[in-house]
Amino acid sequence: MEKIIIIGSPGAGKSTFSFKLQEKTGLPLYHLDKLFWKPGWVLSEREEQIAIQKDLFKKKQWIIDGNYGGTLEMRIEACDTIFFIDTPRWRCMYHVLKRNKQYKNTSRPDMNEGCPEKIDLDFLKWTWNFKHKQRVDLIKQVNGAYRHKQVIVLKNQKEINDYLKGKKRD
Repeated sequence: MEKIIIIGSPGAGKSTFSFKLQEKTGLPLYHLDKLFWKPGWVLSEREEQIAIQKDLFKKKQWIIDGNYGGTLEMRIEACDTIFFIDTPRWRCMYHVLKRNKQYKNTSRPDMNEGCPEKIDLDFLKWTWNFKHKQRVDLIKQVNGAYRHKQVIVLKNQKEINDYLKGKKRD
């Protein structure tokens, strides 16, 4: 494992997992939220997102945290390992609300400065509906990679913790 992507629903624990995986592996970590969002919640143009990622792909090793479906295919192509954090949606909602409270009016560690934590009804709906909408697209893209990439699906906190502790899964 030298080139890793981490995908999953908002609130699934991607960033927390990526920080811990970085500690375990020593690989450099890049959060797409931090790279793509400019101060004031201005999202980089798609062309800039592509250029940022192409620069990352030139590096020998990396962990990239984030979905961004419009450019996911290029990350799948460039990586050797995919972690799909596929926790239940109630848990994702809980984490989104907890994160909002923890970082209210400040930028969290995996987000660019000038983008204070916020949620609104649209984001909560998007998170709740992720399992039946965006997740389906993620699964289709990941299924195409199973033959050529190592794909690790972690479905709950126990599986996440066990993986990080090096325990074998049944």
